[in-house]
Amino acid sequence: MKKTFIIGVMGGGIAQPVDERNAYHLGSLIALEGWVLLNGGRNSGIMEASAKGAFENGGLTVGILPDDHDNRKSSYVSIPIITGMGSARNCINVLSSYVVVACPGGAGTLSEIALALKYGKKVILLDFNPGTGFDNYRKTGQLVFVKTPEEVIDTIKLLLF
Repeated sequence: MKKTFIIGVMGGGIAQPVDERNAYHLGSLIALEGWVLLNGGRNSGIMEASAKGAFENGGLTVGILPDDHDNRKSSYVSIPIITGMGSARNCINVLSSYVVVACPGGAGTLSEIALALKYGKKVILLDFNPGTGFDNYRKTGQLVFVKTPEEVIDTIKLLLF
């Protein structure tokens, strides 16, 4: 039986067009690899763009929603998980992912990066500089910085296989 890899794609609900394009392309590449895309499930920013990229390329998408309803769920999420947990759902995002990819975002994304690192997950930053607070993790190789969605895929392959 083939192992199913869940790739977490984290990022802001408000994003620049270039970051949304990168997230869309990353989602499509994840789908083409046959991996599952997991994100925060909302219909905005990096979440919407990455889910759309995966969904439109035949991928399975899982959205871990912070709300107790699905009013803001992306229509590109195949499996919505409604938690009612607010930001505490970030733990589910991180712990359910084999690898966490962080696209540009704010405090929520930074919390997901911190949680992932705390739990020993590998984190790939896609054209996102979160500042110097995580520099020690860069030195150990747990945190990797890349510029393109293709580099994300190459890095994931190195980490998983």
